[in-house]
Amino acid sequence: MANSGVEIIEVRPLSIAEELGIKKGDRLISINGAKIRDILEYKYLTTDEFLEVEVEHTNGEIWIYEVEKEYDEDIGVVFEGIIDKPKSCHNKCIFCFIDQLPSGMRETLYFKDDDTRLSFLQGNFVTLTNLSEREIDRIIKYRISPINVSVHTTDPELRKKMLNNKNAGRLMDCLERLREGEIEVKAQIVLCPGLNDGEHLVATLRDLAGLYPQTSCTAVVPVGITKYRQGLYELTEYDAASAASVINLVKKHQDKFLSELNTRFVFLSDEFYLISGKDLPMYEEYEEFMQLENGVGLIALFNREVEESLKRLGGYCKKPRLISMITGVYAAPILKKAVSKIESRIEKLKINVFSIVNDFFGEGVKVSGLLTGKDIIEQLKGRDVGSNVFIPDCMLKKDEKIFLDDITVEELEKELGANITICREDGSDLVKNILSL
Repeated sequence: MANSGVEIIEVRPLSIAEELGIKKGDRLISINGAKIRDILEYKYLTTDEFLEVEVEHTNGEIWIYEVEKEYDEDIGVVFEGIIDKPKSCHNKCIFCFIDQLPSGMRETLYFKDDDTRLSFLQGNFVTLTNLSEREIDRIIKYRISPINVSVHTTDPELRKKMLNNKNAGRLMDCLERLREGEIEVKAQIVLCPGLNDGEHLVATLRDLAGLYPQTSCTAVVPVGITKYRQGLYELTEYDAASAASVINLVKKHQDKFLSELNTRFVFLSDEFYLISGKDLPMYEEYEEFMQLENGVGLIALFNREVEESLKRLGGYCKKPRLISMITGVYAAPILKKAVSKIESRIEKLKINVFSIVNDFFGEGVKVSGLLTGKDIIEQLKGRDVGSNVFIPDCMLKKDEKIFLDDITVEELEKELGANITICREDGSDLVKNILSL
């Protein structure tokens, strides 16, 4: 029947599906007799080494394909809308960044998801406050692992206060169930001065380390505050002294965990070191870089990637060339050091690094990922930026060339009179894009 199964919108090149003759527009009906209703079921069912794949082709014919493959090898089909409406967040966190957005931005920016499926598929963080016992059973059954969990504190009453949710206090019960089900958890703590730091942080780290190795690591990030915080819970930002205090406390516990668990277990986001002025940890101290999405070790990894790329470099410019790079206040000094190394290896190349002040959200917001097109235009229009301007992809909406304020990359190119090159937050990708010019 035409309304059964899910529509295939893409067949990946050189995949099993392409080899079988499955095409865009066909419908996947079932795998090993099980109907496909959800991306998690698809992921779970395709882990087997032998599959019976039922497909309805666009001509109405239904075929069953027998597939032998490697364990966990995907068959290479992509669906649209296979996740139904994502679960929205029922919390009212006192530090929520979305509550600090100005009005008038695009509607999708105001949606707060709290969906374990998106945690598994896209790396989003969830609070576990809206999970039923049945849903936990389903996570364990379908091996939805790893899951990224916003912990913030393991103190039940403090967590209820911070998340403004009466269900927030059952966190440790949920984490224990996931531990028993051998589901990996990556924990996150948004640290708020005077609330969940100090002894509260010590207790939280102790509780989470007690769930190791299933709770595999913990990232600690500082609370972010915009100028639109009026009428919300009163919070303060970390300054140089208080950030240094957090670094010292965490370093002490990293040493303890390294001795007891053979891992540092807890890692601070780069922001703490940039705020405090302290040196960043060595590359090796980030171990496997398991919390990059929280800004943990991005700078150390970026610097290593630049250095490794430059070792293989013998490039030069045929004629003098000026290009520019745009970044936030925090990353500017790091990027300038990297640029100096690149310029020393590529003759006749000059690179300007422009640090953009965040007037849109407030000067206290200094990360690159929250810069807007309007701020970039107002601060750079009329300046000599050269032929090409490089921006990191974290500034743009995922898979689209649009800034947070709906300014497009094409509009930015027109205003600056230069071509825009979008780079990953990856040192080797940066060097590769420079050489491609």
